[in-house]
Amino acid sequence: MSLNVIDLIKGQLGPALVSQAASQFGESESGISKAIGGMLPAVVGGLANNSDNPEVLDAISNASSSGILGNLLSGASTSPIISSLLTSIFGDKISGIVNAIASYAGISNNSSGSLLNLVTGATVGSIGKYVADNNLDKSGISNLLSEQKGIVSSLLPAGLSLASLNIGDWAKGYKFDNDNDTIRPAVSEEPKIEVTRSTTSAGTDPDRNNNEGGGSIWKWLLPLLLLIAAAYFIWKQCEKKETTTTTTVVDSTGVKTDTATTMPADTSTATAPAARTDENIDLNGVMLKGYKGGMEDQMITFLKSGNYKNAADDAALKDKWYDFDHVNFKMGSSTELEAGSQGQLDNLVAILKAFPDAKIKIGGYTDKVGDEAANVKLSLSRADFIKNALAKAGVGNQVLGAEGYGSKFAKVDAKASDAERAADRRMSVRFAK
Repeated sequence: MSLNVIDLIKGQLGPALVSQAASQFGESESGISKAIGGMLPAVVGGLANNSDNPEVLDAISNASSSGILGNLLSGASTSPIISSLLTSIFGDKISGIVNAIASYAGISNNSSGSLLNLVTGATVGSIGKYVADNNLDKSGISNLLSEQKGIVSSLLPAGLSLASLNIGDWAKGYKFDNDNDTIRPAVSEEPKIEVTRSTTSAGTDPDRNNNEGGGSIWKWLLPLLLLIAAAYFIWKQCEKKETTTTTTVVDSTGVKTDTATTMPADTSTATAPAARTDENIDLNGVMLKGYKGGMEDQMITFLKSGNYKNAADDAALKDKWYDFDHVNFKMGSSTELEAGSQGQLDNLVAILKAFPDAKIKIGGYTDKVGDEAANVKLSLSRADFIKNALAKAGVGNQVLGAEGYGSKFAKVDAKASDAERAADRRMSVRFAK
């Protein structure tokens, strides 16, 4: 399995550094975190695209001895090596990237520029340390960087479009997708059978109607081709395609985790889900990326209607929950979010800041499979994680609580398919008083 260099960088760009950077640059922690999440795919993709560039290879080879990881906040932002490396990777696109990230994350251009240097330093330094620890030569570095081309495609967070980064034509090969949490598989095209009609006029071809001269080949070839096409179509319809589903498993300790299982799909009943596309959701003149009719859209509409303000008490609000569209936890984890989740949490923070009188409550849910005590524990841990994340973003006073309901409100039978039970495994938010 290819090494994911993002795993090497996580330790350098954790909460402690985000907090320090926010304080030093005079920005919010959520803005710094959002900017870093947008820059990482660009930097890693840029290095991967320049895996044979001598300047890139030299910078990584010498990173371990440069001490850059020990002084990221000030050293990376002023390092001529990092500045030169960014120019080598992105050329005249640097200012466009800085401006796009600043707009996306809600931070200043100066902060965005300093963060780009910091993220690049952390990336080069982390890879350099790995290279030194594993005695990789420049050929090994080049191979390591090339392998990232199959990884960076899942990193661009929701709410940030590739076009807005204006990185260049090379980025098209990375298939960034900011509308979904997964990479869409390539769709194979059905082979086409094309019959070319002769353009020779009937009056100039003496063999055209001669059954013994070969001109009648189309009389038997065309039906044969049609039969082949029909047989291929029937074969494709009968073929059982494999699909990967997620199964919830409870181990001997009662901890609930998610495992991947491959099983044949019933093509006679399978229906492709309707595609949803992020749109601009108006938050008092500020545009958030979200689904039309999704969580953000519904919450903003409710707040603008005055229904929250006019609600007499919590009892009038407790039955209306808003499900997160993008926030998902990694398999078996209550502390690590899937790529693309942070964007919707940032949207929720923006909504709460725009309506400072609004209060909310977080809820976590599971399906009916497994031990209920473990289900409640897992759902509560995930709800608490979101509550704490909102507190760190400065809106903790607007979060009145977090509850884990386990399978208490699950509607789908435990014996149903995993895809059907997925509706019961969710994270939600409601207004409260």
